[in-house]
Amino acid sequence: MEDHKISMDKIVSLCKRRGFVFQSSEIYGGQAGAWDYGPLGVELKKNIQNAWWKEMTQLHDNIVGLDAAILMHPRVWEASGHVANFSDPLVDCKQCKMRFRADTMDQKALEEKKCPACGGELTEPRAFNLMFKTHIGPAEDSASIVYLRPETAQGIYVNYKNIAQSNRMKIPFGIAQVGKAFRNEIVTKNFIFRTCEFEQMEMQFFVKPGEDDKWFQYWREQRWAFYEKYGVNMNKMRWYHHEKLAHYAKDAYDIEYEFPMGFSELEGVHNRTDFDLTRHTEYSGKDMSYIDQDDNNNKYIPYIIETSAGLTRNLLMFLCDAYEEQNLAKEGEPEDYRTVLHFHPKIAPVTVAVLPLMKKDGLAELAKEIQNDLKEDFVTDYDQSGAIGKRYRRQDEIGTPFCITVDYDSKEDGTVTLRFRDSMEQVRVRREELSARIHSEIKNYKRV
Repeated sequence: MEDHKISMDKIVSLCKRRGFVFQSSEIYGGQAGAWDYGPLGVELKKNIQNAWWKEMTQLHDNIVGLDAAILMHPRVWEASGHVANFSDPLVDCKQCKMRFRADTMDQKALEEKKCPACGGELTEPRAFNLMFKTHIGPAEDSASIVYLRPETAQGIYVNYKNIAQSNRMKIPFGIAQVGKAFRNEIVTKNFIFRTCEFEQMEMQFFVKPGEDDKWFQYWREQRWAFYEKYGVNMNKMRWYHHEKLAHYAKDAYDIEYEFPMGFSELEGVHNRTDFDLTRHTEYSGKDMSYIDQDDNNNKYIPYIIETSAGLTRNLLMFLCDAYEEQNLAKEGEPEDYRTVLHFHPKIAPVTVAVLPLMKKDGLAELAKEIQNDLKEDFVTDYDQSGAIGKRYRRQDEIGTPFCITVDYDSKEDGTVTLRFRDSMEQVRVRREELSARIHSEIKNYKRV
């Protein structure tokens, strides 16, 4: 039905109601472009990050990790081109004082210099750099200027030789990093999709020039397979090929997802050539060449294949992709909708909920014992409030894949009811077999 389609309003409402995401500084009216991740949001974000990290480092012998500083030498951003080129063209309305990006405005309004909001006169376009600028030390002068990093990639580039030497890395090899980045976005919109403060999951893969096309294709395939592995509806995914390339790129594709507001970028796979390392060689005076001992000590500056995904955008994508409103009513009965999040069990914020059928007769104590048994292996929840059906619905709404109900038979024969979120099927399982059964279900999970 039309009123049960996924909308961003429904996602935002669920996130606040159930503790995934809150507006930053809400009691003061909120801070635009900033969001706080609540108890469930923290777990979901951590699980997505861990899934990505495992995919990149644990499953690839030639990729290692890094956690670089947010504050870097300002020359880094001159070398990267961010000081000169990282800007948006802006116009201001002289009458209502609203600000607009000239490159996204209606061209007729821009040519007529008319404000789309009030019809007032617009200023001429001017460049606005998106980096946050601050000062380090007691004096606020040009010598103390530093920037909050607008991307995590440069921290990898300036450390590439340190890592190659200290870890005896041989090309081809990669460096992975997850961290915060900051952009002074003029327009923040669509909930957590575009914000001033966000987290990136980036991997920079260093390859021999001439082999870059092969590795570019390899990483396109790998990144597409990641989303398939974690149960994303691939009918909502597509590739976007950049025809107009950034100044550093030889080729570039984006993985786009169909969010409620339409297809939008989720992750980029780019062939950055040797641009970045060449620039850092020029600006730092340090030779960034690699000596290839497997190729007669041939000396060259590596090409870089970049995979760059937004962690917070991934969180929004997984929320939107998992969200469903199911009508459970049989034919002829009144509509009965349940809201359910079909998260893959490996990324669900809670894996197992333990529910005593009643609080009395020792069922609550037995349920607590079972929860404590499972805590070592899984993120668990315990809920003894309300009818069992309502408790199932609460767990469905936060995406908990497994519920365990402890009833009177549990006291007699040592079995419990294991309920599956997606199918709502229920089976009896012996208490001592619970952990192994849940591990097996997670390993073999396939979204229906």
